Amino acid sequence: MNTTISAEDRTRDRKAWMGLLASADDARLDELWRAFDHEPAFDWLRAPEAGGVMVRGRMGGSGAPFNLGEMTVTRCALSLADGTVGHGYVQGRSKAKAEMAAKIDALMQTDAAEALRATVLTPLEQERASAKEARASKAAATKVDFFTMVRGED
Repeated sequence: MNTTISAEDRTRDRKAWMGLLASADDARLDELWRAFDHEPAFDWLRAPEAGGVMVRGRMGGSGAPFNLGEMTVTRCALSLADGTVGHGYVQGRSKAKAEMAAKIDALMQTDAAEALRATVLTPLEQERASAKEARASKAAATKVDFFTMVRGED
């Protein structure tokens, strides 16, 4: 049985954890990172820096692209002692969150991945799913069903 993971699967998985880290609450991510209790040795490739990016949109998801506006992001890149590179891109100006995201990204590419997934990523995924379910439930409670009554004259 072949247990190797394809490049496509690695890219998909990395996109998923990067998106999860970028959207995580700063305080909650910090709490889970501290619970992981493993501070890796690293060198900065790009120290955390804030800047702006243009956000583009499409009407209906398939229309012509348009510039929606700018958003502030913080990015950084680091290299672990073994040469593994991690990147962090987060919304806002939190240099600490970008640094945590970069460390987690780098460690997820090492043997520490399973422990890190159990300690940090899985709780974040569960909390995101719970929040999504709560929003859906709240929206469903306000749903109005419209129907047409047929008059007997036809």
